This record gives sequence, structure tokens and C-alpha cells, in this order.
Amino acid sequence: MLDYGYPVLSSLVVFPLLAAAGLFIIRGETVVRGYTLAASLFEIVLAIPLLSYKFNADFQFVERISWVSRWGLEYHLAVDGISILMVWLTLFTLPLCVLCSWTYISKRIKEFHFCLLFMTAACVGVFTSMDLVLFYVFWEAMLIPMYLLIAVWGGDERKYASIKFFLYTLAGSTLLLVAIVAFRIEGGTFSIPALMQQTFSFRFQFWCFLAMALAFAIKVPMFPFHTWLPAAHVQAPSAGSVILAAILLKMGTYGFLRFCLPLTPAASEYFAPMMIAISIASILYGGAVALGQTDIKKLVAYSSVGHMGFVTLGIFLFNQRGVEGALFQMLNHGIITGGLFMMIGTVYERSHSRDIGKNLGLGKYMPAFMFFWGLYSLASFGFPGTNGFVGEALVFVGAFQASLPIGFLIVPGALLGAAYMFRVGLKLAWGEPSSAKTWSDLRTREWIYLLIPAVMVFYIGLAPGMFFRMIDPSIEKLLADYHSRKQVAQVQTEQPMQTAARELMNGIAEAKN
Repeated sequence: MLDYGYPVLSSLVVFPLLAAAGLFIIRGETVVRGYTLAASLFEIVLAIPLLSYKFNADFQFVERISWVSRWGLEYHLAVDGISILMVWLTLFTLPLCVLCSWTYISKRIKEFHFCLLFMTAACVGVFTSMDLVLFYVFWEAMLIPMYLLIAVWGGDERKYASIKFFLYTLAGSTLLLVAIVAFRIEGGTFSIPALMQQTFSFRFQFWCFLAMALAFAIKVPMFPFHTWLPAAHVQAPSAGSVILAAILLKMGTYGFLRFCLPLTPAASEYFAPMMIAISIASILYGGAVALGQTDIKKLVAYSSVGHMGFVTLGIFLFNQRGVEGALFQMLNHGIITGGLFMMIGTVYERSHSRDIGKNLGLGKYMPAFMFFWGLYSLASFGFPGTNGFVGEALVFVGAFQASLPIGFLIVPGALLGAAYMFRVGLKLAWGEPSSAKTWSDLRTREWIYLLIPAVMVFYIGLAPGMFFRMIDPSIEKLLADYHSRKQVAQVQTEQPMQTAARELMNGIAEAKN
């Protein structure tokens, strides 16, 4: 725990909270922004020991302290190859959010930056928690600042969007809590690593998988649980959209990898066809709806439904390439879509509109802006040499390895991605402006927060080897445990759906009596 002189993971959770508290004694809007930016950069400094991560399947940087011994609760943090990339993504997203909000946010400056810091602490906690109750505490904690970001600093319909976001995610959280209680009763512990060593009956897995999968499907979001996402994205400020796309959506897919596959392997196998079908529907639906959008932000929001469909598809292929592609897409989607949302905020500050028709001809007035837009667009639909290509290609390989029909069914999704990104790119670059524009091109601050993700687009796209070495041991262990522990024979011999339905009806009848 103190190998580096301080508890690394705890510091990444606690420091943003302390920095957020420090905002209350600071005066001046510029000082508040500078203070939060400095705090976000120091948070990255605190994470430097994570660079010594050993490329193996073990949980590392473990911090474990008894919390409430009577109930078996522990303060237990750790990272492995499945979570460490998400931690880094969270840490690098915070300073970018501060920079892209520098002039975008003009009211309640202190409270806004408080929400950013609080959100960072909660997100790091989610990706590092090894205790179910601790995980749930952080999972719920991130709901509050995200709700406030939309409700206070959002657009004209922010109340509707924030309430819809809150209700959807709260419904999923309730189901997740039910599953957590069930694991405690059946497994006798809240420790995630300890539960991974146990084998549960298929009937128990069946119900727990349903509860967890619905909670995570809402968070991803998967079709048809996606309707809260476009409203939330369109109404949220730029930083809110960046956090939502880069981090919050990944918590759903992270939940599938951390909980569903290792804790309910037989149920995951049983429900895999349904999850694959929903993933393919998300890919095709997201791309088709994005193609018809006139609001740039709504277009990128619907594209996220399709991109995250590739992630869930890769997970439920249960092969090495599919899960590798899913993890890469989780990272890549955060980088690419985060960059796109920051660019939408950049042009909105000039035109005060997100309508494609009111932002035509930017290639003439903002050539640097259009360079970055073209780069992120190419990465979004997986152009070779960009990070998007690595993740998408791996999912395609995994899909064709699993089944030829699955591979062919997702090809139109990739084509739709190219279609809607080319469509909006052509109009923004070469469309005929409705009036003369005097907009300035990118400022220094905007160059900084667009250049950093752009570097990662090329680095991951051209040299992904380090990332493979980081995630592969954990993926291999995850899949090996999954294949060895799934109860295939029991799934084949029982009629689980009929049994579960009969139990449900009996329970309803008993309740009536």
C-alpha cells in the first residue's frame, strides 16, 4: 500500500475531493479556473507510479483496510489490465474539461468546477473498487454531479434531460443494488476477487445477470435503453458531454467485464445471443439515426450508441480478439468522441448554434479547426493508422472468428459510420455559408485541448503494442476463468427460462394470497 510512499489509488480518489473543498475559500473566476486546472494536473502527477504497472494478470497497487468488519465491508482498491486504462482516461479528461469550459461556462463558476473535481473522484473510485458496496457508493456518487452539470449549466431543455438521465440511471442502480445484496447472501462476502473464486448455481446466475445486465445496459446505453443519451448530450455543456461520452458510458461496459463474465459465466453464455443481437441492433440503429441528424451534437450522441454497440459485441463474443477490441474501443471512443464534443463546443461559442446548416463553410474561416475535425472523423469510423481502426478491426476479427453471419451483419454499421461523418464533414468544410463570417480560428487554449487527444489518436493507431501488453494478461485470465467455470452442462440440461418464469408466477401468486 505504501510502496511509493503514499497510497496511490486512495490519493487519486481523495485529492480531487480535497481540491473541491478548497474551492470554497477561493475568490475570482480566473483564479478558480486556474486552481482547478492546477489540481487536475497535480492529480496526473500523483498517478505517475501507475506507470510502473507490471504487465501481468494480478491486481496491483492493492489497498485493503477493514471498513465495517461486522458486515464484512472493506475499503479495497486495486487495478488490473481491465481498469488501468480507464483510470488514465479519467485523469486526462479532467484538465481537458477545464480548458474547454474556460469561456463556455459563465455562471456559477465555482460550483461547476466543484462538480468536475467531485466527478473525477467518483469515477476513479468506480474503476478501482474491489468491494461491491464501495463500488456502489462511487457508482451512485457520480450520479449527483452529472445531474447538476446538465440541470444547472445545460441548454433550454435541461430540466427534462437531467430528470430523464437521473431516472434512467437510478432505475439501473436499484437493480444493481439488488444483485449486490444477492451476492452477499449467496457468496458470504462483498469482496469482488473472493466472489470471482466461487461458482454459483445457474438459477442464481440467471437472475443476478438480468439485474446487472439491465443496469449496465442503461449506462452504456444499449438499444432500446438509449433514449436518455441524446437528450443528455444535447443539453449538457461541453465538459458534461465530454465526461459523459469519455467516462460514464464506459462504466456500463466495464461492469460487464468486471462482474457479468467472472461472476455469472453460465448466465453470460446463456444470454450471449440476446446480447449480441442487441449490440448489432445498437450498431445499425445508432448509425442510421445519426445519418439523418441536422444537430451536430445529436449526431455524435447517436454515433456513440453505435460505437458502444461494438464494445458490447466484442465482450459477448468471448474470444481474445473480441474482448481486446472492446477494451480498445472503450479507450478510443473516449478519446475520439471527447475530442468531437470539445470541437462542437468550440464552434458553438462562435455561432451559438449546433445546427449543421448554420455552420457551413468553416474550411474557409477555420482551417485548423477543420483539420482536427477531419482527423477525429477519420478515427471515428476506423480509418487505418488511427486508434479507431485498432479497436474496430479487432472486434471484426473476433466477430468473424465467432460466426460469419455476425461479422457480415456489422459491416453496414462501419459503412454508416463513414457516411454520417463524411456527410457532416463535407458540409462544415465546403458548404456555402448563409452569411459572411468573421470567426477567428483556433486560439492557443483550443489548440492545447484538441492537440492532446490528436496525439493519442496517432500513438494508439500506429504503436498499440504497449497497450496490448498491458491488457492481454488480464483478458487471458478473464477468458480462461470464464471458460473453465461456466456450467455448460447445466445450461443445456435445464430449461432455465421456463423455470425462472414459473418461479416468478408462483411468487406473484403467493404475494396475492
